[in-house]
Amino acid sequence: MWPWTDRAGRLAPFRAITFALLLVPALWILARALLGDLGARPYTTAIHMAGLWTFRFLLIALAISPFREAWRWPQLMNVRRMIGVASFAYGALHLGLYAADQAFDLTKIATEIAIRIYLTIGFVALLGLAALAATSTDGMVRRLGGRRWRNLHRLAYPIAILGVVHFFMQSKLDPTEPAIMTGILGFLFLYRLLAARFRAHLAIGLAGLALFCGAATLLGELGYFNLLQGFPADRILDTMFGLGAGIQPPWWVLMAGLAMAIGTAARGFARRRGLETAKG
Repeated sequence: MWPWTDRAGRLAPFRAITFALLLVPALWILARALLGDLGARPYTTAIHMAGLWTFRFLLIALAISPFREAWRWPQLMNVRRMIGVASFAYGALHLGLYAADQAFDLTKIATEIAIRIYLTIGFVALLGLAALAATSTDGMVRRLGGRRWRNLHRLAYPIAILGVVHFFMQSKLDPTEPAIMTGILGFLFLYRLLAARFRAHLAIGLAGLALFCGAATLLGELGYFNLLQGFPADRILDTMFGLGAGIQPPWWVLMAGLAMAIGTAARGFARRRGLETAKG
């Protein structure tokens, strides 16, 4: 089955559009490289861009099931594996670009991965993504059996945690995006744990979860900059609640969670209206 076809071999527009969108970041990196627009250290810039999209696509893949359940959009499941495999592909590109930057000196690359803890963590996460990508086909699902396959693919959350630790450790000067991704990952993980408990009032539960994760991200930012970087707490809070420095990570996390809650409420309202119209 090609990425843009369904199981019967017919063109599937939703899969085709998703596949095209997954290629955009790689084409963007390539275009910037050809135009000489990657700065003074082009390999470093390209490595960071590929790594960023590795984690972004992993988060999107993890978000598919919650969105499918909350928004009653089963078609999303048709592209979840594709997005997960794309995450591994960008991770492999991330490693490949790093190898190119090291002139493919395998001894040096292996030594660096062994002695630099953030590289070790990132490499372990990539091995985990490789295992998930290799078992993403229907044939592997049948070979492993449904239960073992699901248990294996639950490793996506520990892999994501390793990924965000790797991201934080190499983004010491600007932890903005790692903080946003950590907050969203926390939201998705808590949803997985708690969704069954507030399924009857899912939109309200999602809104509460968004507020909690936004507040937790705020406290995490406060602790990081105050305790580890030594910035005064009042200055940090001024930055968080002011507009001069742009939208800060806690607000991105809050808005992402509230968007999901609002979409869930709107979907539920439309469904109820449709049922009432059908009965009438």
